[in-house]
Amino acid sequence: MDLNFNKNEDHNKLLVSQLRHKFAQVKLGGGEKRIQKLHNEGKMTARERIDYLLDKDAKNIEIGAFTGEGMYAEHGGCPSGGVVVKIGYIQGKQCIVVANDATVKAGAWFPITGKKNLRAQEIAIENNLPIIYLVDSAGVYLPLQDEIFPDKEHFGRIFRNNAIMSSKGITQIAAIMGSCVAGGAYLPIMSDEAIIVDKTGSIFLAGSYLVKAAIGETIDNETLGGATTHCEISGVTDYKAKDDKDALDKIKNIIDKLGDYTPAGFNRIKSEKPKLDEKEMYGILPKARNEQYDMMEIIHRLVDNSEFEAYKDGYGQTILTGYARIDGWAVGIVANQRKVVKTKKGEMQFGGVIYSDSADKATRFIANCNQKKIPLVFLQDVTGFMVGSKSEQGGIIKDGAKMVNAVSNSVVPKFTVVIGNSYGAGNYAMCGKAFDPRLIFAWPSAELAVMGGTQAAKVLAQIEASALKAKGETIDEAKENELFTKIKAKYDEQVSPYYAAARLWTDAIIDPLDTRTWISMGIEAANHAPIDKQFNLGVIQV
Repeated sequence: MDLNFNKNEDHNKLLVSQLRHKFAQVKLGGGEKRIQKLHNEGKMTARERIDYLLDKDAKNIEIGAFTGEGMYAEHGGCPSGGVVVKIGYIQGKQCIVVANDATVKAGAWFPITGKKNLRAQEIAIENNLPIIYLVDSAGVYLPLQDEIFPDKEHFGRIFRNNAIMSSKGITQIAAIMGSCVAGGAYLPIMSDEAIIVDKTGSIFLAGSYLVKAAIGETIDNETLGGATTHCEISGVTDYKAKDDKDALDKIKNIIDKLGDYTPAGFNRIKSEKPKLDEKEMYGILPKARNEQYDMMEIIHRLVDNSEFEAYKDGYGQTILTGYARIDGWAVGIVANQRKVVKTKKGEMQFGGVIYSDSADKATRFIANCNQKKIPLVFLQDVTGFMVGSKSEQGGIIKDGAKMVNAVSNSVVPKFTVVIGNSYGAGNYAMCGKAFDPRLIFAWPSAELAVMGGTQAAKVLAQIEASALKAKGETIDEAKENELFTKIKAKYDEQVSPYYAAARLWTDAIIDPLDTRTWISMGIEAANHAPIDKQFNLGVIQV
């Protein structure tokens, strides 16, 4: 291997090491003292509950581990959005589990908590996936109630989704393992079945203090809404559990007896590992986001047997399209080629840029995958569409619109991996979050923004310098450099994959070596939901 490979490898392995360190911190939730407090109360943490519930030694993936990262500092932070979400297996059946983290503000709902819960429900709805709620929450975080309570995508949408899933026959099971207060009380009771833990679980529309203030009645919380009240008097809950593990065992027993699902029928054969060493991806992916590399070298280390059947190989070469298998599943891959390519006309095309011919090829390939019922995998490392008079006169907007149309109307499940750059309209055309990928996740090398940090900082610095000059201030080279450095530092923070993950623009940041697992489990989840729509491009400019 050459020196450049070694430098890339060291850089990317360091990024993965930093990822693991950050995740270790996130797993502590509200901190070790609060974890110990839960244990002293005879309760398990959210992560311990999920680990006990999921099948041992079976694979699982976590959605939104870095949700809330760097947000709400003035409120003490909100690690993982105060809720842990995993897709895994219970008694061999794939499910999604949502567990309130009571170590974070007693499991209270911040605005980002609501967004993450809605994302979990969206995954369940799209994939007909059973969903388990492990409830332990003080309800809406009151200091931020205006950002979580009244709007369409706020707290109430959770209950609306409960009702929608019920009508669709999607299994919902809830375990009340701590507080379940006010509006939040509807979530478990709108589920198919509800379990409550004796002495630690409680559910009521108003707690004892509010009851006293509202109607003057003096009553304790256990009598008001504990397990005995709701299992033996009100009939609100279905099962009483003696402790957390007993409640989780009851969930296992219920899931064990679920009937089978009708598969969508995506093609799968025996899985084969890539022939080429997957770990070499660390050395292939450049340290700098503006450096060129051959995306085929990445693809050959992601797909079974390192086999890729290219579609229109010699045409529109800045996008790679073709068929492959990942963990046995048939997939259609749409990937940005990051090396400079030469057309048959002798023209040079920049890697990572979408040209008219590339967009045209991708549109046709997406249509083919929809016709053949093959899931799509998008590998993003894109700086945007080609600009300039030649491209505009060649109809780049029209061809780009066709590609966006195809991505938007695709009915087969889509999965997006942000490997490197994800800039501007390139993010959209390559199935960014706005285009409903079943899962979208990033490598630690990813950057998401309207444009790259250096370019954006130059533009913004020029605008700010012009504004200062208009006010009569003298701007010398040193002052311009100072403006540029200040703006670039802020912009670089915003293009970080952690900034995107904190806001759930992506579902996760992962080690590149976990990519095959994420795609495979995503397709397996999608296979629970038969396709009931026809692919139709709609009206497009030919």
